[in-house]
Amino acid sequence: MNFLEMAKNRYSERFFDSRPVEQEKLDKILEAGRLVPTACNYQPQRFYVLRSPEALAKARMVTPFHYNAPLMLLVCYDLNTVWKAPHDRMFSNYNSGEQDASIAATTMMYEAEELGIHSVWLRGFDAQTVSEVFDLPDNIIPVMMFAMGYPSEKARPNAWHFKRMPLENFVTEL
Repeated sequence: MNFLEMAKNRYSERFFDSRPVEQEKLDKILEAGRLVPTACNYQPQRFYVLRSPEALAKARMVTPFHYNAPLMLLVCYDLNTVWKAPHDRMFSNYNSGEQDASIAATTMMYEAEELGIHSVWLRGFDAQTVSEVFDLPDNIIPVMMFAMGYPSEKARPNAWHFKRMPLENFVTEL
């Protein structure tokens, strides 16, 4: 399957099997997040693997959107490592952290899909609460989580998954 076919068919999974994700596959997913392009190649993305019963219980404390996945990744950035654009008139004190972490998360999501691991992107949480519950250092900023695992027998895309606006809605040539 080529990349565009995979991107078209990939959907946000909400029905996970309890089987654990093998370490070898998790390592490939994490490596995909390490290799991504980041602003000035500063590489501020940071990943936290949540798979122990204690870590998953904490994740369930901070978001109701866990879908009983056997594995979750918390994707953050290091505020001390980001590229900054302090003189941007539109975005004062802009930093690349959220952008860099999002590129890493998306790349990991597609690597997981290629390996047969389904995922769902989660942002239904309060970042300060996540920082407190996981006792993250002040310079580590949570961006998103995703639940991951093998699909259960109930797995299926949501009815609106395949509804896409035409390309013309997204593209303007200047």
